[in-house]
Amino acid sequence: MSDIQQQIEQERDNARTVCDVSGANSKECAAAWDAVEELQAEASHQRQVKPQTTFEKYCDENPEAAECRIYED
Repeated sequence: MSDIQQQIEQERDNARTVCDVSGANSKECAAAWDAVEELQAEASHQRQVKPQTTFEKYCDENPEAAECRIYED
């Protein structure tokens, strides 16, 4: 997780530099901030992913086990 946070900080610094050079209303500035937003969205998505339970891991490794069978109505 800290790796993506470092990338966000780097992109944020880059966006500030680009906006200082190109102007706040430039396409380059908007694109640089879009990159920051994309990384922030990915970081948020990674935080929302639930870790697998021990039972889910067991079923992934042993799909033929009786307790892991899925019956459809």
